Amino acid sequence: MRLLQRVVHPSIQIDNLSPCHHQSFTRIATRAIVIRNNKILLMFTKRYNDYSLPGGGVDEGEDLLTGFKRELAEETGAVAIRGVQAFGLYEEYRPHKSDKHNPECSIMHMLSYCYSCEIGEQLGANKLEDYEINNGMQVCWVNIDDAIQHNINTMLNDKKQGLSIQRETYLMQQIKVQFSLD
Repeated sequence: MRLLQRVVHPSIQIDNLSPCHHQSFTRIATRAIVIRNNKILLMFTKRYNDYSLPGGGVDEGEDLLTGFKRELAEETGAVAIRGVQAFGLYEEYRPHKSDKHNPECSIMHMLSYCYSCEIGEQLGANKLEDYEINNGMQVCWVNIDDAIQHNINTMLNDKKQGLSIQRETYLMQQIKVQFSLD
């Protein structure tokens, strides 16, 4: 899959970075690009006031396409997922707060594999995780220009933004160009 972008958070020194020396771990995720009638299927997160592509982490032992379909269905209720095509890879190194799964890790090497696809006409029930519900995540069809501008405004004016907003905005800008959305 083609590399779209590699981003290193300003707080991280990338020189000779390796998982053993810098307490890092790799997280593999997928992101879905679904376009219909000049609108894109996105998740709006009230807590961070931003739009993002549906998707999330691939489970251990799960292949990318299975994880892609599972995450898209869980977050949006998408059914009849078909015509999956590779779009590109977004790679990032970013700070990570230690947690019970990775108590000593301080750097996340995030690989976001992006795919476009088609889905059935109607969305079924989604199955959001508790933290997604608590963050106010909602699935919505949005004009891509409106979503990009909204995220740019959030980056400029909102102190509570998450780390992912830059990735998501960049990806939407690339999608707009690739799919000739106006």
